[in-house]
This record gives sequence, structure tokens and C-alpha cells, in this order.
Amino acid sequence: MNDLTGNAKLKEWLLNYSLYLILGFLIVAVVVYEPTFLSTRNLSNILAQASTRGILALGVAGMIVYTGTDLSAGRILGCCAAVSASLLQSVTYASRMYPNITEPIPMLIPLILSIIVAICFCCLNAFGIAVLKMHAFIISLGTQLIAYGTLCLYIDSQANGAQPLASLDARYINVVNGSLDIGFMHLPYLVIYLVICASVMWVVWNKTTLGKNMFAIGGNPEAAAVSGVNVTRNIFGVYIVAGILYGIASFLEAGRVQSVTTATGLNYDLDAISGCVIGGVSFTGGVGTIPGVLIGVIILQVINYSLYFLGVNAYFQYIIKGLIIILAVAIDVRKYITRK
Repeated sequence: MNDLTGNAKLKEWLLNYSLYLILGFLIVAVVVYEPTFLSTRNLSNILAQASTRGILALGVAGMIVYTGTDLSAGRILGCCAAVSASLLQSVTYASRMYPNITEPIPMLIPLILSIIVAICFCCLNAFGIAVLKMHAFIISLGTQLIAYGTLCLYIDSQANGAQPLASLDARYINVVNGSLDIGFMHLPYLVIYLVICASVMWVVWNKTTLGKNMFAIGGNPEAAAVSGVNVTRNIFGVYIVAGILYGIASFLEAGRVQSVTTATGLNYDLDAISGCVIGGVSFTGGVGTIPGVLIGVIILQVINYSLYFLGVNAYFQYIIKGLIIILAVAIDVRKYITRK
């Protein structure tokens, strides 16, 4: 009997952690095949690339916790990144979008505008879900198209025709892409920004009424409403917080890539959702942690970077990412069925 119990527990453990085991095996295989993958430069690049996606994922995670989702996050990021980049182009660049800006403007202004635009899009999602009672998948899909169309119109409105928003202010690039030298390691500023955002979100999730209500709504919305939780107001709160994070991520991403086009933000929402699910945020609602989100995003970025590092065909990379998403959600659903 003990052997049977032990085997059952082992099987349960392997099923629950199979995704981590598979991803861990892939990472080990990459390191064995190409030991230089673990260079400090590569690790620094991985963390920097994971940072903006991590901040985006922190916003998406809140929606998943209350059993929602957001397919518009990536396109919102692209739209807001265009706002930041257009206002922070070098004043010496002849083809800048706003030639009337002849003196560098404070970087806080584009950041605030980026956050405002992101909040507007997120409030559209929240209105559809909380007021119109639409499914998060449908309303966010609609918002995705609206954000993408807005981005295309904005870039196309340039006097010199549609072109990438590039030649950014050196101050902006330094603030985003700078780093701290700690021993032999270069710690990108982007990682510091991610840690700050994650710390604030940990407090929001664990020490505020909004965070507690978010988990209550995700666990059982009917019970939460009966107990006095204002579901509509709290959903708006979750989306407004997400909008703030989207705006920050957009501002940083534009400075990181130093060029914004209509393709900016493409599939970022899928990376954010994948990172959340890998990190243990359950689509069934009411389950998730901030450290888990960070771990999931970093693991996913390690996989992405390793595939690129090894020169794997870009189309094949999409297949691998799709399989990871399917496996992560399948394991999540299985855990839910087991709990039921």
C-alpha cells in the first residue's frame, strides 16, 4: 500500500512539474551543446529582454487571477511606445515626427502620456467586461484591433510618410539601456525597473484591498459579490493598474529597441500570458504569485533566447512556443480538475 501511495505521489509530482522539467532539460541541453550560452553578456541580455515583457506580464497576471485575460496588451504596448518614441526623437533629427519640438522635453511627459493612453485602452476592456458583461477574450480581441489600427494611423500620419520612429534622444536611450557595474556583472537598468515594479505589485497583491478582492473574485465571483465586494469597481481597478504597467513597459521598450514600427508589440501579449501560466498563475482564477510570474517570464525568455542563439528557424520557434503554451494550460486545467 505504501509503495502504491508513493508511486501515486511521484506520478502526481511529475505531472504537476512536467513543464518545468521539460524546460529545464531544454536549457541544460543548450548549455551542454554551447557552453558559451552562460556568458555574463548573454545573461545580461536575457534579463534586459525579459524586463519589459515582465512588466507587461505583471499587468496581465492580475487579469488572469480573476479569470480574465488580455489579448490586446502587445498592441497597446506598440501604440504607447510610438507615443513615447515620437516625443523623444532627437531634436537634431531632420525627419522627426514633431519638427516644432526644438528643445528636448522632460522624459516624464512622454511617460505620463504613455500611461494615460494605456489606461484608456484598458478601461475600454474593463467597461466591456464589467458593464457590458462581455467575455475578456472577445473585448480584448476587439481592443487589440483598435490599438493596432491607432498605431498604424499614428505612424502613417508623419509628414514624411510612414517610417520607423527612430533617432531617439540620447538621454532617453541612456536612462533605459544603461547599466550598473557590480563586480564582473553589468546589471541593466531595465532589470532594476522590473524589480521595482514587481515589488510594488507584490504589495498591491498581498497588502491591499484591491489585491485581496482580486483573488476573491477569481476564486468565486458570486461569493465575492455576496460578501460585499464591488466586482465592477475592482475589475476597473485591476485594469487601471495594468494600464499603468503597460504604459511603463511601453516607454521602456521603445527606448530598448530604439525604433518603433507597426510591428512593435506583436505577440508580446502571448509571451506575457505564457510567462504567467508557466509561473503558476491559473486560468481557473484565484491562484498566482508575483515571484512565480517573474520566474515564468525569465524561463520563457531563456528558451526564446536559446533558440535564437542556436540559430533555430524562426518559424520553428513559433511551433515550440505554441507547444509550451498548450502544455502549460493543459497542466493548469488538470490541476483544476484534480482540485474539483
